[in-house]
Amino acid sequence: MKESPQAYPQGFQPDQASHMLAQAGHNGWLGLKYHAHGENWVELKLPWREDLVGGTGGEVLASGPIISLMDMTSGMSIWTTAKAFTPIATLDLRVDYQRPAKPHSAVIGHVECYKMTRSAAFVRGFAHDGRADDPVAHIAGVFMTIGKDPRSV
Repeated sequence: MKESPQAYPQGFQPDQASHMLAQAGHNGWLGLKYHAHGENWVELKLPWREDLVGGTGGEVLASGPIISLMDMTSGMSIWTTAKAFTPIATLDLRVDYQRPAKPHSAVIGHVECYKMTRSAAFVRGFAHDGRADDPVAHIAGVFMTIGKDPRSV
């Protein structure tokens, strides 16, 4: 019986894991890229692309891709804090938009996991387009953490 979490000798490394996680599925299609990380935080970058703009004739990234960016960055901050790749599920992700991103600008998501319990992880962060002191959006979220992979039971 294979158990989760998958432990890493030096902890979960988002710079190494992002190559796998950001190549497949929705995150791969969006083109999310690793940007930076610390002990309990991660930054990912969402490049500007014309097909990701909001509305017709716009030059600003739509809100949907930014929400996906922040969801994935949240997950990676949880795995970084836990030092393990464990199954998680988004329970609540609140996004408060402050302003639109600048035209033709990539957006960077910065999320920290500030508290973990036996069954939940709490995150907060912001998205910006080059100036962290002038955010595009703030987020707060709660994720369910699953100690064992349910497929292994």
